[in-house]
Amino acid sequence: MHFENEVGIKIRNEWQKASLNLLYTYGFLFNGYENFFKRYGLTTQQYNAVRILQEQYPNPISTSGLRDKMLDKMSDTSRLVSRLNAKGFVDVKQNPHDKRLVNIILSEKGHRLMETIEPELNLLDSMMNGLTEEEAIMLSELLSKVRTSVKTACRRIRATTVAETN
Repeated sequence: MHFENEVGIKIRNEWQKASLNLLYTYGFLFNGYENFFKRYGLTTQQYNAVRILQEQYPNPISTSGLRDKMLDKMSDTSRLVSRLNAKGFVDVKQNPHDKRLVNIILSEKGHRLMETIEPELNLLDSMMNGLTEEEAIMLSELLSKVRTSVKTACRRIRATTVAETN
């Protein structure tokens, strides 16, 4: 089925088609991830935070340090950490050097959770099994180019907006 028929809109050009196709596909991937992590009582963002904390372990990380490493930079990291703490997956302590910061570390329960999830992660990988390994590499390279293009465009848009308001 052609993309235009699937989403039911007329496409202006190939760049719009690629952009909308990416957003549309993101929805499928996101829903697949959400359904997978729901089995463990997590959201995709919560898993991402726990994964980062596991990689950081035994070193603690601040809320801002965690946000910097998150896939979704717009997430409310403080609320995310509070929810993970309430579930017992992380320990949160005040930073002894700066009372405004907290140190976040993966708890023993968080480690056990990750040990349970890790053998199942290949189920997430299987969502991309329609691609060969070479195609997956090519897609990753193309997406890197897209991110660079988006960042450049966003800087131009911000500059234009600032110039218009002055």
